[in-house]
Amino acid sequence: MRTASSTIAGELERLLGPGKVSTNPGVVAEYSCDQAPHPPAAHALAVVFAESASDVQAVVRACAAAGIRVVPRGAGSGLSGGAHAVQDSIILSLERMNRIVELRAGDEVAVVEPGVVNADLNAAAAEHGLMYAPDPASFTFATIGGNIATNAGGLRCAKYGVTRDSVLALDVVLGDGELVRLGHSTFKGVAGYDLVGLLVGSEGTLGIVVGATVRLRHLPVKVCTIAAFFPDLASAAAGVLAVGRARVQPAIMELMDHGSIADADALNGTDLASRCSVLLLIQTDGFGAEAEAAVVREVLAASGGTLSAPGDPAAELFVQLRRNSRGSGTENELRVGEDVAVPRSRLVDYASELERIGREYGVFMKMVAHAGDGNLHPMFWAEPDDGGRDEAVARLRAALDESVRVALSMGGTITGEHGVGTFKVPWLGWEHSERVRDLARGIKDVFDPDGVLNPGKAI
Repeated sequence: MRTASSTIAGELERLLGPGKVSTNPGVVAEYSCDQAPHPPAAHALAVVFAESASDVQAVVRACAAAGIRVVPRGAGSGLSGGAHAVQDSIILSLERMNRIVELRAGDEVAVVEPGVVNADLNAAAAEHGLMYAPDPASFTFATIGGNIATNAGGLRCAKYGVTRDSVLALDVVLGDGELVRLGHSTFKGVAGYDLVGLLVGSEGTLGIVVGATVRLRHLPVKVCTIAAFFPDLASAAAGVLAVGRARVQPAIMELMDHGSIADADALNGTDLASRCSVLLLIQTDGFGAEAEAAVVREVLAASGGTLSAPGDPAAELFVQLRRNSRGSGTENELRVGEDVAVPRSRLVDYASELERIGREYGVFMKMVAHAGDGNLHPMFWAEPDDGGRDEAVARLRAALDESVRVALSMGGTITGEHGVGTFKVPWLGWEHSERVRDLARGIKDVFDPDGVLNPGKAI
């Protein structure tokens, strides 16, 4: 491996120039994984820091010729192993490609490189009264390229949709090193197949995004935040459905169970757990924010909620706590955060099943959810007992398997926004038939016939 590493690193440094290639063991180890709860299959041979689309093209061509795999990486904030190194691979970091190339306020679009941090784009857009709508919890450090790779969602997805709904065009380097432009700079456009929609969420397996044209939205003139405290999950879920029946479309509709509330209290010195078992957070926005908030308050109160006072600044604080509610502890083989989605009408049924699974398999569970679209993030963890660590890991894996089976039985999916990566590949066949997976492999072969780009991920 040392010979392969020095050979490809030397070739890439010759092509790209100094300062863009590292074989330092510490750097390679750091960049060979993301935040998934399992280790990578191998460490990369080298890390390459691209600074332009031509750098990316040169890397892909050189690696293809040498039989080396290319694993693209943004900030490494992914949770499913989509940026994990594989055998005989290099990590291609896009973090230095961080320019906002153009921001056309009149057209409500921005052209960005993949390493632009979500929060930085929002700060630039805000100067023009605009925003980039997708806002994953990691928005302060996650990059737009990484968001595109997994079709990231976030709190505002209840109203504004996920990343795919905000991407108009992509500049992409294919598996042979060719640079192509997909999509259009207009809000509408139906010429040919929607290849942009296909690339968004493909986890770098079809092409490497080196530029994106994204849609911006107007910053709302008014935002109203409501914190609703409920005694149990059933009444909170009833409140979610009641808001839907009232024909109000909140920008944010988030749920935290008692375990997540207690964890947030411990991390932030708050005392929410003494006030409720379940917290539902709703934001309305725009010119009709106050009118919509009044309707929401009425239906939540009728569903058994105790509401924060109108204009209470504490409600906004609770939203910030929710944004940072992955909680204490690093995910690992004994602690795994999940990302399933079910039809919104089955939210309470699935949450009840999660509680059953925790009891049945002897594991602990807490949960937050994007209640507006049925995307749940339960956190399971197991503690070794007399059976030792291996037995605890086995219990946790069995609980995770059961949680996925139950979600699928309710018409759900194995991942709402974190992606398949390597961690969820064993479950993909439970959701997609072999014929569907063959179609996906065929698409992969068209874009990347030599299997250079991020093998073993997504499909």
